[in-house]
Amino acid sequence: MKKLFIITGEYSGQMHATRVVRELKKMNPNIQIEGIGGEELEAEGVKLFANHSKMSAMGLTPQIVINHLKLGKNLVDYLLNDYKPDAVLLIDYGVFNLKIAKHIRGKGIKVFYYIPPQVWASRKYRINKIKKYVDKVFCIFPFEKHMYDSYSIDNTYVGHPLIKQLPEKANREEFFAKHGLDVNKKLVSVFPGSRVFELKFLANIFIKTAKYLKNKHPELQFCISHAPNLKDDVFDKYLKGTDFKVIKGENQALLSVSDALILASGTVALEAALYQTPMIIAYKGPWFFYLVYLLVRCIDRASLPNIITGKDIVPEFLQIGVKPQKMGYQIEKYLYDSEHRKETIEALGEVRECLTDKCSAYEVASELNKELSENA
Repeated sequence: MKKLFIITGEYSGQMHATRVVRELKKMNPNIQIEGIGGEELEAEGVKLFANHSKMSAMGLTPQIVINHLKLGKNLVDYLLNDYKPDAVLLIDYGVFNLKIAKHIRGKGIKVFYYIPPQVWASRKYRINKIKKYVDKVFCIFPFEKHMYDSYSIDNTYVGHPLIKQLPEKANREEFFAKHGLDVNKKLVSVFPGSRVFELKFLANIFIKTAKYLKNKHPELQFCISHAPNLKDDVFDKYLKGTDFKVIKGENQALLSVSDALILASGTVALEAALYQTPMIIAYKGPWFFYLVYLLVRCIDRASLPNIITGKDIVPEFLQIGVKPQKMGYQIEKYLYDSEHRKETIEALGEVRECLTDKCSAYEVASELNKELSENA
């Protein structure tokens, strides 16, 4: 019986893992799988070595660092001396996963990486670690494959998981009726992020932008997306003095029915682009981290739609440029300049054209099944 171990570090990673496991078990029902993940992964029959909730805390407090070091040491000991899997699948979570790969590569365990670190965006030197410690990379962007080919790193382009996982557009009339919105009025939705760190630096500015727009255009209506992983008390403290509707756990539906979006930079921008909803993105954080980012970045663009197409489709507001009036002006152009809106929607359609229609989870499962069968 073949044995696989999967390592995820946060909620999104374990959801990708869950879909891979589901496909892999169809191909090889007898495979034994253990890993680090959450309840969804456990529900697929994966025995958990640890819950990823212990890993996904933000920051670099001494206790978090100590916890990661302890978990890493215990995991390496378990993989090499007890479980002894045929392969390990790393998913995202670059710093931790590359440390584990370093200690297990070449010791009878094949190492695969799905959703590898974005070395094309910053700290490109990390690609040397990937070449040294990973047997095969499963790329989710076409330009990643070209990069790994140029470094002679074994890889396969499996497609981006969002392409097949993203639900169809929600029915606008039904969604508006469900949440007490006026279908005859334009809707601007605010996505301040899914991490406490993002809320701290963006939530107040995003709400100020919404208030600025509401004062100028009373006919507009606003919704704020509440990430399901954030506790209500953490989120609610930023909403004092507002009467905007809060939508929890319906991110994709809200993205698809909105007329314009104010987004924290991240994967949500790619989701919005696939729905062809006009947006702006913003990032703001501690100056030290931003200056480090400027030093190590490899590209000038920050949002995935712009990176994928190589064009400046989505306005990007970074650090000192995150200002309510400037961001509000761009939203106004989407809502009241029909020609600009049309051009933006057409340009966002290019994002899907740049990506394949492959089912990413199926492709990864097929590659793993093939690799494990070849080593039978």
